[in-house]
Amino acid sequence: MEAGTAPRTRCLLDVNTFTENFKNLLSTRKTYLCHEVEILDGDAWVSLDEKKGFVHNKGADQPGQPSHAELYFLDRIRSWNLDRGLHYRLTCFISWTPCHSCAQELATFLRENSHVSLHIFASRIHSLPNYEAGLRTLQAAGAQIAIMTSTEFEHCWETFVDHQGRPFQPWDRLEAVSQNLREKLQAILSPRPQQN
Repeated sequence: MEAGTAPRTRCLLDVNTFTENFKNLLSTRKTYLCHEVEILDGDAWVSLDEKKGFVHNKGADQPGQPSHAELYFLDRIRSWNLDRGLHYRLTCFISWTPCHSCAQELATFLRENSHVSLHIFASRIHSLPNYEAGLRTLQAAGAQIAIMTSTEFEHCWETFVDHQGRPFQPWDRLEAVSQNLREKLQAILSPRPQQN
């Protein structure tokens, strides 16, 4: 390979950070959000590798203003100045579903940017106040929301983790916990009967 032609390296999660934050059996206070962007080219989606990456929340114990990972992600998207004449698909792999406030912010972004679609795969479901209404609002704005399965965990491992050639090793009960969470999410997102 000639000098200067090496691919630009991306920052990757270390193995322990990924496992501690995405393992669906554990409960952690941090939220990590891994993201990738594709652009529609004819009938095919083409990955924009330079837009792959991750963000995480900043707590009150860290310098600067505390912020949720989803808000950092929205700031990052806005900084890209995506061409309104093109169509983009954003895919997020997040350790927790968005809270009510972040879901509202994401929904507002989607309503204001019809050239962008959003797919969210979450490892766990938040249980903060009003989280269910927030997820329904986000879905109504066009976001597709699902629970991560071994397929998405392995994709994250291959795409966002500095695994040093080691294959993804699913943990015990990964699929059972994912199935339980999928059923819970489906119940949250299902249409509600109208109250009289």
